[in-house]
Amino acid sequence: MDESLAVAADRNSAGLSGLKFSKGHGTGNDFVLIADPKGTLSVTPEQIAALCDRHRGIGGDGLIRAVPSRLLPEGQELLAEHPAAEWFMDYRNGDGSLSEMCGNGVRVFVHFLIAEGLVDLPAGESLTIGTRGGVKTIVRTPGGYAVDMGPWEFIFPGEATARAMDSLVSAEGLEVARPALSVSMGNPHTVVALAELAELEATQLFTGPHVDPTPPHGTNVEFVVPAEPLVHDGVGTITMRVHERGVGETQSCGTGACAAAVAIRHWAGQGAPDVWNVHVPGGVVGVKFFLGTEGHEHVELSGPAVIVASGTLS
Repeated sequence: MDESLAVAADRNSAGLSGLKFSKGHGTGNDFVLIADPKGTLSVTPEQIAALCDRHRGIGGDGLIRAVPSRLLPEGQELLAEHPAAEWFMDYRNGDGSLSEMCGNGVRVFVHFLIAEGLVDLPAGESLTIGTRGGVKTIVRTPGGYAVDMGPWEFIFPGEATARAMDSLVSAEGLEVARPALSVSMGNPHTVVALAELAELEATQLFTGPHVDPTPPHGTNVEFVVPAEPLVHDGVGTITMRVHERGVGETQSCGTGACAAAVAIRHWAGQGAPDVWNVHVPGGVVGVKFFLGTEGHEHVELSGPAVIVASGTLS
């Protein structure tokens, strides 16, 4: 939809009058999107929080600024090895804090670049972009976009290998702390397996779960229920809810879906599949494991991306 919207954000967004924006989402994980092709826009954490406020602003789980990689120090570093990464996804959480990556956000970011006429990406072709979680390659598919999220790794590899857990997680609605496994997808995640969907529904995520020990840079926490049976026709299925750093519970988390599949596949043991369907409150995303060119296992995330509105701040 390309209709003009006049939005009066909170006073903290003062100074952004006339700013053009779009609103988009990937399986309910929603974002305020801003194009900054000249790299001249400076938005403070307070302004970002005001724009993402669901009552006084536009509303969103985060803000994404599209800026040429050459205009950011982080982007310049990536361009040295990946000259095709012309555009950089400058992503901030809904509270204004910096974030390394967002899997759903990458799809929406590319969809936004296309909608704004900043790139041309026919179905079946790929685009390389820069993020603080490294360079990502995105393929346009008939149903949306598939993103090579790069290699995954355990945050505490010794514990993960020896005990298949590295921390305990407590949350309101769970009677006792649960064992968990921490996975990096360029940003940190801690995954908890639950036995039943009723237990997942009873878990309260209004406040952040307590993780002990917490990864060095904080963590997003995924609560996951494996399907019964776990695998059907070679595809694994899990259902997930997530509490994201700096945001709270969200309808979906792309990197979290990847981390959840990593953890459940690890717990399932030998013979676990490489293809997964991850059900989140906002829909379904696909996760696939494959061997990257450098010899490390990569994760591909696939799913839809939608632009719902465009407008100008008043």
